[in-house]
Amino acid sequence: MKRTYKILISSLIGILVAGCTRPLSDSLYGSEGPAIIYPDYKDITIPPNIAPLNFHYAVKGACKASTTFTIGDRSVTKRGVEVKWSVRQWKRFIAESAGETISVSSTVRVGDRTINDSWSVYVSRDSIDSYLTYRLIEPAYQMWNEVSIMERNIGNFSERVICDFKHTDNSCMNCHIHSGQRGDLSMFYIRGKRGGAILNRDGQIRKLNLNTDGMLSGTVYGEIHPSGRFGVFSTNIVIPSFHSMAGKRMEVYDTESDLTVADFDSNRMINLPEFARKDKLETFPCFSADGKYVFFCIADTLSLPEQIEHLRYSLVRAQFDTENGYIVEPVDTIWNGAEHNASACHPKASPDGRWVMFTNASYGTFPINHSESALNMVNLQTGEVSTLDAVHGDKSDTYHSWSSDSRWFVFASKRGDGQYGKPYFCHIDENGNPSKPFVLPQKSAYYYEYNLKSFNIPDLGKTPAGITLKDAARIYKSVSEPFDN
Repeated sequence: MKRTYKILISSLIGILVAGCTRPLSDSLYGSEGPAIIYPDYKDITIPPNIAPLNFHYAVKGACKASTTFTIGDRSVTKRGVEVKWSVRQWKRFIAESAGETISVSSTVRVGDRTINDSWSVYVSRDSIDSYLTYRLIEPAYQMWNEVSIMERNIGNFSERVICDFKHTDNSCMNCHIHSGQRGDLSMFYIRGKRGGAILNRDGQIRKLNLNTDGMLSGTVYGEIHPSGRFGVFSTNIVIPSFHSMAGKRMEVYDTESDLTVADFDSNRMINLPEFARKDKLETFPCFSADGKYVFFCIADTLSLPEQIEHLRYSLVRAQFDTENGYIVEPVDTIWNGAEHNASACHPKASPDGRWVMFTNASYGTFPINHSESALNMVNLQTGEVSTLDAVHGDKSDTYHSWSSDSRWFVFASKRGDGQYGKPYFCHIDENGNPSKPFVLPQKSAYYYEYNLKSFNIPDLGKTPAGITLKDAARIYKSVSEPFDN
């Protein structure tokens, strides 16, 4: 049934593309309003190593179009409602154009009318890390198993599978994360009876059982220390719950959550009583760029789900003992959830040590289903909080990752349709000012209109992930290395 549905959708898209008219819903365009092109690549800043910006004119009745791109004394004209570049032609056109502006002019014929438009695209001098990993998953709560972890080369359209359900007994799996944007220092989870934490450290691939007596569960959220020796994680009792209120879907919350540290050298879990208190919920830990601090989110324990709308997490910081793997009290509050009447989730520290970005939701720890979720950023030198208004869409903005030079970040957004998360990129200048976000370019300008999966937890890497599908299938069948207290 599911396959038939996909074939039907693809067929309908094909019929529409073949015709002259592309009647698209305004909901595709999100908070920016109806745009003449989709994806909306107007007036954006791009890295010089990005894939071609293929788009189409999303104007009902558009039959003819001419689009001219100009940099300096070089011009290229594309004819047709779909504007499509080959990778080679695009790279040749923008070669040595970093720091310059592409001027775009267009003429679109709609019935007996002609629409003239123009815009620009600035090519930054700052390149972006070349690889993006993400989980492809259907955005429905009942489909948790038919998932794949993918890697995309941002400079072209090549994509490969790191791990998928076909090679892991249809197991659930969680996204691939890099430490320091390194492909050879990364990890993801395979869940289920034969699952484990799949760690790639300097090319050595291991399957680890990061669960010991006294822990609430196996590790859930976390990050690898820059040294590669330690990982900091939360251990959570996660409960899904359906909303009874109209317009709300499903909430996911923790009835208990603690912090723990894994020592990958000694196969030991370091469980810390001071971060395993019953009156506090701790989650979403990550390291500072130098590895000397741990950022995490903390809230008072409430009666759930009855008080879920009062559950607000603060963003805090504690020192990390890099010799012994301990998180050290006291805890400093970076952003107070109660004072802002909101909840902090998913902190990520910038590699240059200047910023920490997090998701701001009205309550709870599952902002992906909160349409109001937006990205905020704290200046760690001044304590100033930026609400990043230029970045916000009309639906959930979550799951962000920094580029290694701290000048770019990627995040998942459901802007527009409200269902499917898509990876958006944004440039940050030296003063922390963001540019207008743009969606990951695809070979087909119509890709996001027939794609039926969400891009979940996009993560940037400087080098390819040092694990292949063959590696993942092999390590899945192996026995997990045990960890002790």
